[in-house]
Amino acid sequence: MRRPFSPPSTASASDGIRQALPIILGYVPIGMAYGVLGTTAGLPFWAILAMSVLVYAGSAQFLAVSLLGQGVPAVTLVVTTFIVNLRHLLYSSAILPKLAPSRRRRLAWLAAELTDESFVMACRAAAGREASLTFPFMSGLQAASQLSWISGSVLGVLAGSYIGDPTRYGLDFALVAMFIGLLALQMHGRREVVVALVAGLVSLLLHLAGLGATGVIPATLIASAVGMFLGKSGGKVSGDGSVEECAAEEGTIREATGP
Repeated sequence: MRRPFSPPSTASASDGIRQALPIILGYVPIGMAYGVLGTTAGLPFWAILAMSVLVYAGSAQFLAVSLLGQGVPAVTLVVTTFIVNLRHLLYSSAILPKLAPSRRRRLAWLAAELTDESFVMACRAAAGREASLTFPFMSGLQAASQLSWISGSVLGVLAGSYIGDPTRYGLDFALVAMFIGLLALQMHGRREVVVALVAGLVSLLLHLAGLGATGVIPATLIASAVGMFLGKSGGKVSGDGSVEECAAEEGTIREATGP
């Protein structure tokens, strides 16, 4: 039986900050793990902080720390990061119809700040309502999320010499736990469960086949198609029309870490 879903208010920045709370709980510890690993790899404080401010892509940042520690060329780092973050093409196209009309410069900033987790929470807040996500709401959601990521990075740098290997304290699992919690928020009926299972299974199979992070894109498309088919065959659309695409996108978030 489908549980009733009441979409939250998306009018103000404070509404966005409230929706960011689950993200903050995950970003602080995983940001600390990034800061610790960056310090261990010998990166200066300013470089670790600059990546959290300017790049703000956790998977790319963890990747950069690893590759820089190995002394790989900058071209390799840029190309690899581009491939890992191709999934954002899907995120932006999916969330654009849900955004209230806004200036291009504002849309550019929102695009730069969009992450896996903020996409899921914004998609859930829209609840199938077109043009319902206001700029103040998205600003509050994304600014609070990035500030927590930056704070975690700084704490990780400061505590790096004391923590050592972050896996000893389970900090590496913080992101996985956050993803599981965000996915659970999307489960309002059987259709969403089926879409999430399909997305996860296809993504896993493609990963085992050697596609790695690039398998996220075909897995998302397949899961989205399944959700559309189930919606049509059921004769009605879910009360939260965005659930299928949110679950599909989040269900395919691979083992990479961070925003």
